This record gives sequence, structure tokens and C-alpha cells, in this order.
Amino acid sequence: MNAAETLAQNLLAQMQDAGAQVVTADILQPAETLLDLYGEDIRARAYVTHDPALGEMMLRPDFTVPVVQAHMKGGAEPARYCYAGPVFRKQVKGRAREYLQVGYELFARDNPNHADAEVFARFAQLLSGYDLRPVTGDIGILKAAVAGLDTSARRKAALMRHIWRPNRFRALLERMGGQGPLAAPRADLLRALRATPAADLTEQAGPVVGLRSVGEIAERIAALLDDADTPPLPAAQIAAVEAVLNLSGSARDVARSLRMQGWDALAPALDRLEGRLDALEDAGIDTATLPFEANFGRTTMEYYDGFVFGFIADRADLPPVATGGRYDAMTAVLGQGRAIPAVGGVIRPDSLIALGGRA
Repeated sequence: MNAAETLAQNLLAQMQDAGAQVVTADILQPAETLLDLYGEDIRARAYVTHDPALGEMMLRPDFTVPVVQAHMKGGAEPARYCYAGPVFRKQVKGRAREYLQVGYELFARDNPNHADAEVFARFAQLLSGYDLRPVTGDIGILKAAVAGLDTSARRKAALMRHIWRPNRFRALLERMGGQGPLAAPRADLLRALRATPAADLTEQAGPVVGLRSVGEIAERIAALLDDADTPPLPAAQIAAVEAVLNLSGSARDVARSLRMQGWDALAPALDRLEGRLDALEDAGIDTATLPFEANFGRTTMEYYDGFVFGFIADRADLPPVATGGRYDAMTAVLGQGRAIPAVGGVIRPDSLIALGGRA
């Protein structure tokens, strides 16, 4: 057992001492489940293979999905789980493609603010001997901002899908605000769709090839035209969303700044944020100095839908040492509509060893 593996087992033992039950997960996971959750984008990051009996499979990209699946089959409530083992991700810039994760997950229906605080405080305690910068965020605030925009449900849904793709999100926001002319290919397409009925276009195209039916093609054409006819997003609302995205500072200061914006759509999310900060204070965390970044978690934590956090080393060659957050929506998907609030996170023991950690 190498140093990182020994450290992983020590962290796992501390999580068990805190009341977590050890769980295991197969290294090969069904690809269909992961594709349903993440979409085809995950193929660019995961290792995919084909089993003659089981079909398309993926080398385990994380533990959270199989842990949620196991819990939704009949786990007790509340429940705490912990795990340790390798995960596999395609990487760039020389980062490891196989690395250890140690994780802690909490499923609790009552008092989600208390659960968020418990998990963050647990990670802060486990990592207290290391020179790491904590950071927190809240995807729920950005989702509330999108839900509060004066635009169509279709446009809101498009923005929601791309919350975890910041560049695409910003480009969509600008296009929906009417900033700049339409790209020439899109403008040409819209002119053609307006000039000829959908039924005539599909007939002119010849036999239907692919998975979409004629009806689905007609629905897509109608959606494109409806989007083109939707009034632009008000400039003030675009500015308000950008102001939310640019917020950073202490968690308490950010909460006050958001309240001062007076945006009613944010009120429920801010209530949750302030309740969480109170729970963190009760858990011994100084929220007057706890960093908060509204953009945190938007590129690497795409199944989190509320509170997010990380512990980061001041080294460009290392990824975040620990990350975590709330993922209530995932439990509804994997539970086929039966959901339970859940929050958790993972630690990378190999990064701790690189920082001088001891097994």
C-alpha cells in the first residue's frame, strides 16, 4: 500500500468514526445511467468500453452516482456513507487519469442547512492540518436568477442546461439579449424556415434519415421560430445576472449584497443561504471570513444544484484537494421521482501527499 492509499484509509476511518457506513462500488458502471445524467459531454471525459453482455460501460468517473443508486434502493434516513478507491477521468495538462477519491455523503430529509454545515465542517476538520483555502458558492442562487428572468420557458430551460458551461451560458445570455447580429448561417436558416412550411421542407428533403420523426422535425422548426420571435431579454436583467456571477467576498458580505439588489426572484435562495450560514456558525465556522464565489463550481461540479464548496492549494499544478456540494435533483432522477435531499464531497489523497501530508 503506497502513501496515498494509506492516507485514504486513515481518512476513511475518521469518517467511519463520525458515523458513516463504508460502501463499495463496481469499477465498471453502466454508461446509460451516466449519459442520462450528464449527456453526451461525459464521453469526452470518461473511459468508455463495450461489454458483450452488459452493453456500453464506463470506468467509474466518480462514486456519487453508484452511492445514490444504492441508497435509493432502500437506505435508512438519515444515512451517512463513506468510500475510498480509484476513479478514472481523461485529463489534459499532465494530470493523473487514475486517482484516489475518499468521499463522505449525507442523505437527510430534515434541515438541509444543518446537513450542509455538517459536511463542510467535517471536511474542514479532516483537512485542518493543511495549508488550504476554503471556498464556497451556491448554484441555487444562479438557478433562481435564471428562473426569474422575463423570458420564455424555453429560453430559461436552455440557460439552465448550460449553467455548468460558463462560456456557452454567457454567449446564450448575450444572444437572448439581442447583443450583436445573428450569425449568418442561423439568419439564413430562419429566413428559409419562415419562407416555406415545415411539411414542405421535410418533403423536399427526401426520405427521413436518422432517429427524429417528421413530427419531431416540425416541432423543432416551430421551436426555432418561436425563439426567434421571443422579445430580447431586458438589458437590466442581463446586467443583474452578470452582477450575481461576478460577486465574491466573504459569505456574509455576499449575502448582504445580494439582498440589497432587491431582486424578488432570489429571495428563497437567499433565505437558504442565510440559514446555511447560521448553521455553519453553529458548527464552528467563521462565516464573516469564509470566502464565497458565485462562479465557483460551474466548470467541474455539474450535478450539484445548491451549496458547493472546495478546499484549494496555492499550487497551479494541483486540482482542488477537496470538492463537494448538494445534489438533490440527482436523487430524484436516480430514484425515478422519489427524491431525498443529499450533500457530500470528496478528497484527493494524492494531492495531500503532494502537499507534504503523511499517511
